[in-house]
Amino acid sequence: MSSIDTLFDRLRKSGRKAFMPFVTAGDPDLEFTAEVIRLLVDRGSTMCELGIPYSDPIADGPVIQASYTRSLGRKIKLAEILETIGRLTPRLGAPLVTMVSYAIVYRHGLERYVADAKAAGVAGAIVPDLPVEESGPLAEICRREDFSLIQLITPTTPRDRAVRIAERTTGFIYYVSVTGITGERDDLPQEIVDNVGWLREQTPLPICIGFGISRPKHVRMLAPVADGLIVGSAIVRRVSEAAAKGRETVLAEIGDYVAELLAAMG
Repeated sequence: MSSIDTLFDRLRKSGRKAFMPFVTAGDPDLEFTAEVIRLLVDRGSTMCELGIPYSDPIADGPVIQASYTRSLGRKIKLAEILETIGRLTPRLGAPLVTMVSYAIVYRHGLERYVADAKAAGVAGAIVPDLPVEESGPLAEICRREDFSLIQLITPTTPRDRAVRIAERTTGFIYYVSVTGITGERDDLPQEIVDNVGWLREQTPLPICIGFGISRPKHVRMLAPVADGLIVGSAIVRRVSEAAAKGRETVLAEIGDYVAELLAAMG
């Protein structure tokens, strides 16, 4: 079992749900990225998602796109990100996964990316722009190396295709709550509950919901039907305020925000 499999097995037995915040690697710098991740885990996050900056993100809204642009502007390289992760993960106490474009994985080399990420302590990869029809080679490597390949299913994914995606996925399914891009929203569509209910009948994999989750009411709505919840833009936006407010202030605000969402999970 991978560390992600072990985590969800433990959570299921204890009746708990995963809470997975997203942060962008290198915004404003890698040292602060590591500080934020340590804080998130210390405040109760069960897994963390680290975005690898990419110039042409597929479904990211303006907040995350801007964070990628800032990080890329500082010429941060994949090797530097993995080096930082490698120093962080041995004492983290929670799995860490990367959100990474397939273009980056392909350019680095499929075998090499998985090997280098594993060596840094990464538990898996979310690859949002990898079509299921082309996922075979990477999926085979990930299964062989016990490295989770997490893939996305959206509200507009045809149901037969959703089943194929689930068959190629390991670790957990990332269910996209809304059609469109990432970003904080006031309300989420009620049909998420029914869609996730149908998907749960098709696969034994844990299902984590992301996109738009930013408020305690979202957590209370979705926690009963999900195995985990993913929160990104609301945290990335707070990180972006570090220069104006000061890093300690921002860390305190993020900690309080996460505590509020975790309290809503019950």
